[in-house]
Amino acid sequence: MLVRFTKMHGLGNDFMVLDLVTQRVKVTPKLVKKLGDRNFGVGFDQLLIVEPPTEPDVDFSYRIFNQDGSEVENCGNGARCFAKFVRDKRLTGSSEVVVQTANGRMALKIHPDKRVEVNMGEPVLEPSEVPFEAADCADTYEVNVDLDGEQQTVVLSAVSMGNPHGVLLVESTEQAPIETLGPALEAHPRFPAKANIGFMQVLSRNEVNLRVYERGVGETSACGTGACAAVVAGKLRGQLDMPVTVHLPGGDLEIEWQGAGHPVIMTGPATTVYEGQIFV
Repeated sequence: MLVRFTKMHGLGNDFMVLDLVTQRVKVTPKLVKKLGDRNFGVGFDQLLIVEPPTEPDVDFSYRIFNQDGSEVENCGNGARCFAKFVRDKRLTGSSEVVVQTANGRMALKIHPDKRVEVNMGEPVLEPSEVPFEAADCADTYEVNVDLDGEQQTVVLSAVSMGNPHGVLLVESTEQAPIETLGPALEAHPRFPAKANIGFMQVLSRNEVNLRVYERGVGETSACGTGACAAVVAGKLRGQLDMPVTVHLPGGDLEIEWQGAGHPVIMTGPATTVYEGQIFV
């Protein structure tokens, strides 16, 4: 069967987007892995699925699969691409849409300058809901990690933005041990569902550098939920004022969080790379 798709990216975090409103495809982990292969398939960090809504007052359903075939709860860069996609494909005529994700509803808004604003909802800090194993809720936690047989203790914040994140402060993102510490913390037993691991360097009270080792993917050029989690962690530690410009390897995002009881607002670009068709 020949299937239409669109290749997109949000600051280099790249996606294959499938419209399952006007066409039908049975998405399986095996198919996701096949499509995600950068040598024999289309290649992507995540596959984004646009489906008809299953609940009232919702415009679309939004599903996300990692390159390894696992389905995940949320993807901020993907959400911005999702909004641009449904508008460009005329699946909606509105500049504001509400989508249903595995983690709940999400509001998306396209600005006149084509940047997309995403209401990411309130961050979750209760350890059992992140999920993260800890006796009590705290701004930071000490975690023991084994690196090549040597025990090391790191301090991180545990935040869920619909998906689990661990955020560390580092002196320099360029010199941070992402290749070793990233995978060790991603699969740490205290993150029972695994986690995305962010390495944040605070430049000023309104500006940070960030690199993220994504769960099921590895390091990517940008992570929207990771940027949100990092800003939440920085505000909890008393180091950031709003809004915050987050510099990622692929570009910049603007993040704002006014504190407990308020949603995290993310604004940034979404780019279409090309349209294509592939046999599945």
